[in-house]
Amino acid sequence: MSRRRRHKPRLVSPDPTYDSRLVHMIVNRIMKDGKKSLAYRMFYESMQEIREKTQQDPIQIIEQAVRNSTPLVEVKSRRVGGSTYQVPLEVSPERGTSLAIRWILIACRKRPGRTLISKLTNEFLDASNNTGNAIRKRDEVHRMAEANQAFAKFRF
Repeated sequence: MSRRRRHKPRLVSPDPTYDSRLVHMIVNRIMKDGKKSLAYRMFYESMQEIREKTQQDPIQIIEQAVRNSTPLVEVKSRRVGGSTYQVPLEVSPERGTSLAIRWILIACRKRPGRTLISKLTNEFLDASNNTGNAIRKRDEVHRMAEANQAFAKFRF
């Protein structure tokens, strides 16, 4: 982390098919070993399955899933006089979105099932309905922040 000046946030270009920055961010997180075309193919097939299952626009369902699993607060460790406190901090919108995407994909990869496409589809549908492991992770983070509210005075 640079001590001189704040870095300029990198602008993510929208994806070619749906013209959505969120889709591009998700595809970049799905991608392994630089295989972006494979990540796009898996994601688009998952969106096709979402469209078939719900008869709705898959972009809206994915946006709802990310919105539902975005945390509002998180805890960070802060060392004060030899003791380490878990200090609750508000989450910026960019970090909240990236955390939500990360949690959805981690939950998707841990799901039992055959293909990543079906696991991704089911995790997005669960997160859009306020269920699933990504939502449980968000609730766990919120509970931790609530439990450590007494240390909010150590904010930096």
